[in-house]
Amino acid sequence: MAVRRRSKEMGETKGLIETISHEQAEDLAGRIRSVLHTTTFGQQMIVLPRTGSTNDVARELAGQGAREGTIVLAEEQTAGRGRLQRRWLAPPGTCLLLSILFRPRLPLDQAQWLTALCAMAAADAIETVAGLHVGLKWPNDLIVRQSALQPLSRAGRKLAGVLTETGVMGNRLDYLIVGIGINVNVPTDALATLSPEATSILAETGRTTDRATLLATLLLNVEERYRRLYTGEHPRAEWTRRLVTVGQSVCATSGAVAIQGIAEAVDETGALLIRTAEGQVHRLVAGDATLSTQGT
Repeated sequence: MAVRRRSKEMGETKGLIETISHEQAEDLAGRIRSVLHTTTFGQQMIVLPRTGSTNDVARELAGQGAREGTIVLAEEQTAGRGRLQRRWLAPPGTCLLLSILFRPRLPLDQAQWLTALCAMAAADAIETVAGLHVGLKWPNDLIVRQSALQPLSRAGRKLAGVLTETGVMGNRLDYLIVGIGINVNVPTDALATLSPEATSILAETGRTTDRATLLATLLLNVEERYRRLYTGEHPRAEWTRRLVTVGQSVCATSGAVAIQGIAEAVDETGALLIRTAEGQVHRLVAGDATLSTQGT
């Protein structure tokens, strides 16, 4: 586990790191180290008090040959992003902001399943450590359906997001980076600065959560699920079962195309299948699918 003090120590990552407090990073790294029980994931960890984007740092490290299981963790991101280039902003020291480096032996069209795997690992970790049940919303959000902040909303409020970026060599995956952002101890009065739909573990439970324990549990879940993937346990059935999107009336967008219908299933690549009122089935590979105010 490593702590980076100056951007020049990152080699090609120079310029991505804004300012570094060695003492803060050492304290966080030490707390994580004391509760981490993995053999691969997190054994090589870069802890940054502040950076632009952990995915950017992880991508540079991947290009330098960093091994699978390397983690980049930041206390603050100044250029964090979600899907579709949306910004992901969070108050310093209140969230888990990390990127996980995989070097998977998977076909390109199966990369989505590592997003699903990490989303389920994060949801399970939140429930284990904080006692908060979390739903999964296609394709990459963790939500609280019965939010304490908005109990009558069908859509729920967003607690966490997952963003996957790939590196391709020829026709195969060279590496895959899964970025995860979880609102852990964000106070209720600070949530509006993130998003009108945002929530946090603190806001939902009224209790602070130890972020080191939450991260260690998440990484152990990822490691166990990743191992099971290579022994033949595919995540599709479980992911489909846990998606709050499936079986619901949704309004979906993909580029400039709008689709309304029932989300029936996900296919073998993770695409969402939506049946319209006319009986036509649309295959949504990327985009948004929000729960409609009408329907089931």
